[in-house]
Amino acid sequence: MQSSGLKIKIKPSLVIMYMLLIFGAFLSLFPFYWLVVMATNSSSAFMKYPPVLVFGGQFMNNVHNLFSSIKFGLAMKNTIIVSLVKTVGGVFFCSMASFYFAKFEFPGRKFLFGLCMFTMMIPPQLNMIPQLVIMNKIGWLSTLKALIIPGLIPAFGIYWMNQYCCGAIHDDLLNSARIDGCSTFGLYRHVGFPIIMPGSAFLFIYIFMDSWNDYLWPLIVTSNASKNTLQVALAQLQGAYNSTDYGMVMCGVMLATLPLFIIFLLCSKQFTADIAAGSIKD
Repeated sequence: MQSSGLKIKIKPSLVIMYMLLIFGAFLSLFPFYWLVVMATNSSSAFMKYPPVLVFGGQFMNNVHNLFSSIKFGLAMKNTIIVSLVKTVGGVFFCSMASFYFAKFEFPGRKFLFGLCMFTMMIPPQLNMIPQLVIMNKIGWLSTLKALIIPGLIPAFGIYWMNQYCCGAIHDDLLNSARIDGCSTFGLYRHVGFPIIMPGSAFLFIYIFMDSWNDYLWPLIVTSNASKNTLQVALAQLQGAYNSTDYGMVMCGVMLATLPLFIIFLLCSKQFTADIAAGSIKD
């Protein structure tokens, strides 16, 4: 009695596609691997050829040098506060403004939205001088408020969420909620925001990364070392000794990168939901 074997036919194109994806993933992840390797080695390993690709035993020494050279813990605290406040506030105000721009009619709606989009054409560097003057006039220099308030509502966030609101929120849902007695703000809270949650997840990551990596504005507006953010503090490691300790610098960069991975992992579920929803037709 012969058993018929199950033959699996594998397409060559599928194999090539997976090989390219694996190669692309390797190219994307290798810099992070090398960053961790350098954070565990001494500064001399940075210039070796061929490059060092194995972990060393200098991580704790690099951490000690890092915390003794700059106020890393305080800078991390300042950056977390600024980034979270700007991110949560930005997502809330941008999503709410976009929801009302997209789904409500009121005088001057198109003009205000167009004015908001016009600000996207202005380079951010041109805004820094008038913003710096304003911060000086109101006495906010070298404070966390000066790092948070000027960039709390990015114009790109309003544009992005407006496009999402127009395509994802149906007017029938809003009309049904109005019939049930939902208030104007309740429409956003109970109907609008739950639907646009995937888009808000992307905006959350975008604002958080932009705030976390911001260097020029914190450098200009803060002169007090106790208000430095991570990017400004890490820049001080260049020349902290007679020669740059690259192991210490890489250690600081690695520790400063970890929160970005955490935020991405927390929001990845919403990304998956958004991709799955986009692949299903009505």
